[in-house]
Amino acid sequence: MEANKQERSVIHLEIDGEHHYFGSVKALCDHFGKEKIGIGYKSLANYGVSLEKPYQNKYCTIRKGILITAPKAE
Repeated sequence: MEANKQERSVIHLEIDGEHHYFGSVKALCDHFGKEKIGIGYKSLANYGVSLEKPYQNKYCTIRKGILITAPKAE
């Protein structure tokens, strides 16, 4: 990784043909809730969504990605 390069995890939710992006699984679950996405926070956290292992059910698809940003200015 380059010096000062900033990378952050991003959680991508695809639901009802729409795309939503979150900074964490907790933020996603707090915003949508178990009834809407078909899985609760603890179950999703235990599943371990990763770059190689997205979560999918009849309601949605949840993926984890990397958000790459410009280096911080010093």
